[in-house]
Amino acid sequence: MPITASKGSPYARIEGIGAAIPSRVVDNEEMCTYIDSSDEWIQQRTGIVERRWVAEGETVETLSLDAARQAIERAGLTAADIDAVIISTVSHLVQTPSLAAVVAAKLGCSDAAAFDISAACAGFCYGVGMAESLVRSGAATHVLAIGAETLSEMTDLSDRSTAFLFADGAGAAVVGPSDVPTMGPLVWGSDGDQAEVIEMDRSWPEAVATGETSHITMDGRPVFRWATTFIADAASRTLAAAGLAPEDLDLFVPHQANNRITDAMLRTLKLPDTVKVARTIVNFGNNSAASIGIALNSMIESGEARSGDTCLMIGFGAGLVYAGQVITIP
Repeated sequence: MPITASKGSPYARIEGIGAAIPSRVVDNEEMCTYIDSSDEWIQQRTGIVERRWVAEGETVETLSLDAARQAIERAGLTAADIDAVIISTVSHLVQTPSLAAVVAAKLGCSDAAAFDISAACAGFCYGVGMAESLVRSGAATHVLAIGAETLSEMTDLSDRSTAFLFADGAGAAVVGPSDVPTMGPLVWGSDGDQAEVIEMDRSWPEAVATGETSHITMDGRPVFRWATTFIADAASRTLAAAGLAPEDLDLFVPHQANNRITDAMLRTLKLPDTVKVARTIVNFGNNSAASIGIALNSMIESGEARSGDTCLMIGFGAGLVYAGQVITIP
């Protein structure tokens, strides 16, 4: 007897988007009490005016739950409808169980598949791309993809090259079946030969042995060069893979790493002025895996993004890893 294969939806779509922003606001004036810098220098280098850090009672788990609940509600579903949960994070410092399994249970996603992935600042795009594949393969019907970080807890506040960058938050998307194409091909990859340019300064066993904490380190120049050349080209390839031209876009949502990187991408992509560009880094900082979900949610809530708009999103970061996809705003 032949094996019965799974059969999924011909296409997938994003059904709802949500986000959670921590309550603590850390402006550049406060940041300059930790490092020798200035508000002017930070804004010129990155565009950041303030960032959000978790306050007491806020964790990567609570942020994930809040963003997930909003996305599920906006999708017009209940937690019981979710049959797979993917969380991208580097901030869940418990090896096992996965954050996804804990979050799925607390949401009430009965018997949902659940797993974590580590894709740093490309994490939201990795999760959404995997969710689409699960829906189209028939492995799941409604998938919750979350990017969540509390990088403030992994930042060396004496490191002048990184302390002002990193922030916290969560972004979520529910992906489900569709009869029409609303998501372009996922364009993704990695370059582990450059792994050392963004990494932890020591392993956790080494940190424990010394009684210290492991922090994120970054060599900014090669990261900037990679993002403004290779990743800018990857964004162009993502648009082409979806069969679209720059003038077909309504929105561009890159990972919120640095406004100068975003500006360089715009020059490469040659997007028309009609395309709205995410700039949430100004007020929220670099939220890593959460940044694109947060940016999408902010643009929807502000009215910049409307249902049916065509959006190019691309994430990139430690690994080095990247992922891009064109989506339709729910």
